[in-house]
Amino acid sequence: MIRSMLFHTGRYMIMLASTLRRPANFRMYWKEIVRQMYDIGIGSLIIVVLISVFIGAVSAVQFNYQMGGTFIPKYYIGYIVRDMTIIELAPTFTGLVLAGKVGSNMASELGGMRQKEHIDAMEVMGVNTASYLIMPKLIAAVTIIPILVCIGAFVSIIGGFIAVVPFGDLSSMDYIKGLRSFFDPFNVVMMLVKAFVFSFILTSVSCYQGYYVEGGSIELGKASTNAVVVSDVLILLADYIIVLLLTT
Repeated sequence: MIRSMLFHTGRYMIMLASTLRRPANFRMYWKEIVRQMYDIGIGSLIIVVLISVFIGAVSAVQFNYQMGGTFIPKYYIGYIVRDMTIIELAPTFTGLVLAGKVGSNMASELGGMRQKEHIDAMEVMGVNTASYLIMPKLIAAVTIIPILVCIGAFVSIIGGFIAVVPFGDLSSMDYIKGLRSFFDPFNVVMMLVKAFVFSFILTSVSCYQGYYVEGGSIELGKASTNAVVVSDVLILLADYIIVLLLTT
């Protein structure tokens, strides 16, 4: 097991080194980056918004229930929903969801090209396939996914408002007061750091799984599954490490 981990880690680092080389044709890369940004951003916007609404709503209802019968002011609901969403829920849930949606698509796309020998044909022509196929995906992901995370955080706060204010559990003024209380701008920085790291992890790991796939359709399915599983595990591990580094 350790030998396998070392093998994949080394091959992953070699792939990254080849990917980050200077591209030969910036114009072609730009077109592919725009296409990938559209596919990742527009294609994932609905699912991110939908999940974020329910994350904020459930958080608000849950904290409202837990604060019942205590002397904690009601406006703390807005404060807790805001910080939990910004610091943890928005970047982590978005990363995990996109690892399943975007990551599996990337692994399948590159894996299909490897199986059909498209990648081998480009390598014969002297093309740096790692850079040509993976770099646009990386640039697009680290650009658009943090934007999706910011949208998710904003929508989550709105979801919390919808869950508690219209039903009389909390007034709109109290919820807004909670949102404006004890705000620390560094929490937004932490959210963006997580978003950048998570987007890099889910994209590079998924591309690695697809780029080196071997065999037929069964192996391609396993590669797509591994892309999601490994990305999710590394995202959770990176989440823990980032929190340790930025809060201690």
